[in-house]
Amino acid sequence: MPDISRMQETAKEGLQRRAKALGLDALGVAPVDLSLRHDYYLRWIAEGRHGDMGWMARDNIRRMNPERVLPEARSIICAGINYWQPEPSRRGRIAKYALGGDYHKVVLKKLKQLCRYLREEHGGAQRPYVDTGPVLEKPVSMHAGLGWQGKSTILLNPEHGTWLFLGIIFTTVELEPDAAATERCGSCTRCIDACPTRAINAPFQLDARRCISYLTIEHKGSIPEEFRTAIGDRLYGCDECLDVCPWNKWARLTREVKFTPRPFPDLREMLRWDQHDLDTVLAGTAMRRIGLVRWKRNVCVVLGNIGEAADLPALTQAAADPDPIIAEHAQWALKRVRERLDVSSEASIPDSRRA
Repeated sequence: MPDISRMQETAKEGLQRRAKALGLDALGVAPVDLSLRHDYYLRWIAEGRHGDMGWMARDNIRRMNPERVLPEARSIICAGINYWQPEPSRRGRIAKYALGGDYHKVVLKKLKQLCRYLREEHGGAQRPYVDTGPVLEKPVSMHAGLGWQGKSTILLNPEHGTWLFLGIIFTTVELEPDAAATERCGSCTRCIDACPTRAINAPFQLDARRCISYLTIEHKGSIPEEFRTAIGDRLYGCDECLDVCPWNKWARLTREVKFTPRPFPDLREMLRWDQHDLDTVLAGTAMRRIGLVRWKRNVCVVLGNIGEAADLPALTQAAADPDPIIAEHAQWALKRVRERLDVSSEASIPDSRRA
């Protein structure tokens, strides 16, 4: 006998059921004709606050006019998957989004399965995106009811806090849109107050050029010395403005096993890596794309901030690296560690001997 409940469900209800079965934790639908803060975004680009991320300044006609991405589209499906998990105990912090498998691949696979379901059940055409096209995922997801952009510009979901990967599907299938989310940060400024480099310099104002995530991932050159100490032990990315958000008190462990943290060797061993080592250990992660030079640059900065005497041989070797960026950061780190060791040994001397 046919399943009467399935026969009576709407296209959107069927979509939600399928999304849940695929392991997606949030789903909403936005209309195609959206207002996406055009003036704010263009001013942000004009002021150069996107730093080296040149792609953010390209194709902005489509980026800010979703109806041009797929002209026949009637709906925009926004999906989210929770990725929160505790940080492993080791030297060198990695942003939670990058602890396990590459989220682009994990989320895109689920979106493609959702597209296949739509095609088989309702026909039409679908086009999925996971940070791969001219789409402003966060404001679009806000219009789909998944959450609101907080003062850090991160999307906040009432159930999962700041810990959602976002994926977008443009579809020609007509689906009932959800109500847009409203901003619920109130007078809270914890994300602004916690930012180590003051990259969030006012509510909803982010200067990527000062952001630790940008500096350790997207920035290709030398990290300005004024930010190196503030980076602390952050090897890749930064979760500071996410961690302090009060909405995360409801956060729970991700259900996605592919996000399980990868094991890594200690920093001093990673400083001796060659390209093959990096490709092997970071295979299948989002971190692999930054390459060997940026990876070793980041290791040097972290060791400069937390390194000890046992790290000096590896740093000395890196200081002679033929790549000028690695050598420069290793030399900076050597100086910092040696200064710290000198202060430490002096602090252990009784006051009478210092006189």
